[in-house]
Amino acid sequence: MSLSRFTLPVLLAAASAHAASRQVSFQHEVLPVLTRQGCNAGTCHGSPSGKGGFALSLFAFDAAADYAVLTRDLLGRRVDVFTPSLSLILRKPSTALAHRGGLKLPRDSREYRILRDWIDQGARTDPPGTARCEGIEVTPGTAVVLRWPEPVQHLRVTARFEDGSQRDVTHLAKFTSSDEAILEVDSGGRVAGRRRGQAAVMVRYLEHVAALPFTLVKPAPGFHWVVPSSANYIDTHVHAKLRELQFTPSGLCSDSEFLRRVHLDLTGMLPTAAEAGIFLDDETSGKRARLIDTLLARPEHAVFWAQRWGDLLRVNPARLQAKGVQAMHRWLVDAMASNMPHDRFARALLTASGDTFTNAPANYFRAASSRDDALETTTQLFLGARLACAKCHNHPFDRWTQDHYYGMGAFFHRVQRTTVDKKKGGKGEVLVGTASEGEVTHPRTGRTMAPWLPGRGEVSVPRGTDRRAVFADWLTRPDNPWFARAAVNRIWAYVMGRGIVEPVDDFRDSNPPVNGPLLEALARDFAEHGFDRGHLLRVILNSRTYQASSRSTPGNAEDRQLFSHYQPHLLTAEQLLDAVCRVTGLAEGFDGLPAGTRAIALPSPQMNHAFLKTFGQPSRDTACTCERGSEPHLAQALEFLSGNLVHGKLESGDNRFRKALAAGKSDHEIVEELYLAALSRPPSKEEHEFARRHIAKSNNRAVALADVCWAILNTNEFVFQH
Repeated sequence: MSLSRFTLPVLLAAASAHAASRQVSFQHEVLPVLTRQGCNAGTCHGSPSGKGGFALSLFAFDAAADYAVLTRDLLGRRVDVFTPSLSLILRKPSTALAHRGGLKLPRDSREYRILRDWIDQGARTDPPGTARCEGIEVTPGTAVVLRWPEPVQHLRVTARFEDGSQRDVTHLAKFTSSDEAILEVDSGGRVAGRRRGQAAVMVRYLEHVAALPFTLVKPAPGFHWVVPSSANYIDTHVHAKLRELQFTPSGLCSDSEFLRRVHLDLTGMLPTAAEAGIFLDDETSGKRARLIDTLLARPEHAVFWAQRWGDLLRVNPARLQAKGVQAMHRWLVDAMASNMPHDRFARALLTASGDTFTNAPANYFRAASSRDDALETTTQLFLGARLACAKCHNHPFDRWTQDHYYGMGAFFHRVQRTTVDKKKGGKGEVLVGTASEGEVTHPRTGRTMAPWLPGRGEVSVPRGTDRRAVFADWLTRPDNPWFARAAVNRIWAYVMGRGIVEPVDDFRDSNPPVNGPLLEALARDFAEHGFDRGHLLRVILNSRTYQASSRSTPGNAEDRQLFSHYQPHLLTAEQLLDAVCRVTGLAEGFDGLPAGTRAIALPSPQMNHAFLKTFGQPSRDTACTCERGSEPHLAQALEFLSGNLVHGKLESGDNRFRKALAAGKSDHEIVEELYLAALSRPPSKEEHEFARRHIAKSNNRAVALADVCWAILNTNEFVFQH
């Protein structure tokens, strides 16, 4: 029979009848529709308390609970199997009744028809033995490059089921762009570029998440690639990405910029005026590399990097007591000074036991005071994974599930923390140890959770073996990609101003690295050199990429991610305080610490110090880098303009320029010394002339020089690292 004999209405009616005759799956169709339309998102009915008395599990992670809520609650009014069109689950999101969320389910949409057909068929749950979805595949399956004038790509999503079958679920998947300014994606999986850059599309179907990275290349007017010099593999990977996206790299920074930058990154301190003068006068080749080696060997380097780890490990007296803080600070300084390999460093913390006052690494489990805290801290610090969301439900933006959370939690469940009673001779220390038994029970399913590791699944731990040691063995293997990548990304961010993955501790498919080959090369190099932090720093700091100027060019002004030029960033609170002290020649006093203690050497936060608090010194309550403030704000400007600390040091009779006056130095000499101390460079001819005129107009040289010093301290060049 010829197909042409049928009219279009007849064909459509037949197709509709066929669809209606097929049993709609609650698990594989209804729940994905609710996710796709945003009904079970955290901002809607998927929030912990729901909305309007209607609560669904976040992104349908608990199908049984969702089925009960839809079909049993509210006297069954949400689903009316006798008159499907009266079901609240259809009437409200289609705005047939008032709906605070607005139109979510148009009556002519495919999603509306799926829900209506399911209700019309009796709103049944899936029969026993229904094949479970094991995962999804997105086509195309590799990173995509889109180019103008047609930067468009259509995605297809295929679900794999445990019975071996596959099904196209593109119409049931939810698509999200990681950066809508660069890339937009519609509900049908059509991806369209908006401007050049990099972004990812996250695809969700049930609990399964996949992400596809996109690079969008748009011709830049006048772009012409001139091969820049490369110092090592870092530059090779950075330049390849810049060339692909048509950004040109900036030139090299000046010697004075490099001197100041590398001193701050490795020691946390400005170079002295004398050090600046010597370096700037040195005309021999290789002086930058020699300076890097010198600074890595200085004790200030160990102290400064110990402070960075003190932030992450929450070294503060509220958690560890004063003795614990001192013990942990000394251990961190020693670990940095000896360049302890990062795998040994992690193992020492994760397997520590004993008295927290005498065995400093045991404070790791005093700061992380519970199983869940220890798990979340460990994965965030050493895997770059924020697992906290998976405690109550499957992670909304990553592959982590609730099962993964409690499976990994089994490694830390047996850690015991016993406070020594002061009445029995203790001084407040905690004894850390492990119990010989104890299992994790899944809070939703009631199942006993075996220890679980990414890439390995459930693992069997011999009786009597400390489970933490098994975890540490897996974590620190040279072929464990998570461990090395998380470490090098954090170190890179410390010296480059931003991570290759940003935030630095948020590795997930939907937040891809801006330069994947670069991250992999750094991780591989780090592992091959025994997780040597000093080696990695040398490689980064000797690269042309690190030594690039912070001044952008017309060819890279739009770039904020790819390291075409150095990213200026505000000095940390402690760096700024020490910098003010160095320029004025006056040390700062801290409660309970010896005179001359530098801010970068503080064992724990001085939260009563107004200057440090204003500039973002963290209280060390979390293991997140984000706790340290890094964005400039008005209060900081006022602190330099009229704050007590800066004003007091400028007025002191013992400061640098007043002592120089007393020693008979000329105005020219004093101004030059102030510039070298603050900015690691001599003043320009114009700056010298401005200072000369200002001093000449004043009848008080000391007051005029205080004005000059104040003006230097209030420049962006001083408060920012360039």
